[in-house]
Amino acid sequence: QFDNVVTPTVALARTFPPSGPPVLWSLPVGDGYASPAVLQGRVFLLDYDEQGQADVLRCLSLADGQEIWRRAYTVKVKRNHGMSRTMPAVNEQYVVTIGPKCHVLCADTQTGAFRWGIDLVRDYKTKEPPWYAGQCPILDGDKVILAPAGDKVLLMAVDLATGRPVWKTPNTFGWNMTHASVLPWTFHGTKMYVYCASGGIVAVAAQTGEVLWHSDEWKVNIAWVPSPVPAGPDRILFTGGYNAGALMLRFRDENGKLAHETVFRKKARDCGSDQQTPIFYEGHLYLVVPDGQLICMTPEGERKWASGMSHRFGLGPYLIADGRIFAMNDHGVLTLAQASPDAFKPLGSWKILDGEETWGPLVLVDGRLIARSRNALVCVDARAK
Repeated sequence: QFDNVVTPTVALARTFPPSGPPVLWSLPVGDGYASPAVLQGRVFLLDYDEQGQADVLRCLSLADGQEIWRRAYTVKVKRNHGMSRTMPAVNEQYVVTIGPKCHVLCADTQTGAFRWGIDLVRDYKTKEPPWYAGQCPILDGDKVILAPAGDKVLLMAVDLATGRPVWKTPNTFGWNMTHASVLPWTFHGTKMYVYCASGGIVAVAAQTGEVLWHSDEWKVNIAWVPSPVPAGPDRILFTGGYNAGALMLRFRDENGKLAHETVFRKKARDCGSDQQTPIFYEGHLYLVVPDGQLICMTPEGERKWASGMSHRFGLGPYLIADGRIFAMNDHGVLTLAQASPDAFKPLGSWKILDGEETWGPLVLVDGRLIARSRNALVCVDARAK
């Protein structure tokens, strides 16, 4: 649902023993921050093989972590705060990835057989972002949505079966690719894709790619990473790091045109997000601000609480499931807390990963929680006993 809120399919544990949740499996991975997508008991991870100098799409078993198949292509990537950092998009037939240097791969979900590929730098003159590509592909029905932000094409829809473009949005703004991913959003019955490019924000029609609205009044100058966050039926929150802060816009229909007004602008210390995308849950926003504290705030910009300096999470990921926040810090410590606007209510903390920069987005499916550090992937049992 593009909201980082998990509806559990099994009962989840309310707490864990001092030793932490049981480890179901773990395995080494290439240097990076990429997390997997999971479908029907299979785990799909875009990894990097330094020795073989190749991006590697790996299909693993959710049950035990054993590799089922892999698909690789050669590309030289030098370490620059890791290599891989994007998540695949997958359905029953196709799995699509975007590699560190903007290579798009489509493979067969069941077998890993090659279907098609696009080199965005070569074919669309995409400018590779600093610290490599962070954009994750979006599957929408029989299409995959990409934002090349090249010299001529800003966004495009590609036919999943063939890899051929369905529509292209001209890059009349001259904007470049960022690390943010595209947000599918429906407003007043009109479906659109919202993208944060280097020079501003754009919304295009889902059926045609026609530009419906754009704004250059707010942008992130360095490493625009978080994706846009819908905060109710007519609002979107935009956040960024490096002192960018945050902007909340309220949209309205003006004679068939998309118009907007500013609800609030915040400085980074009050509402900024360096890396992870904030969560809107039951009428409130949850995010980690640059000093590492987890905060809760209203869509009007009122802060309800902060986790305090004794509970800081750095650039780590978080999600919400079953009314609780699962938040990871930089060093592999997982904290559970109530997802309530009343107060920060921690339920406990446990170290589930060794290593540093445990920044990969968390994955929770069927009571199994998958997390990663720069060099390891772990699956722990979060189910109630």
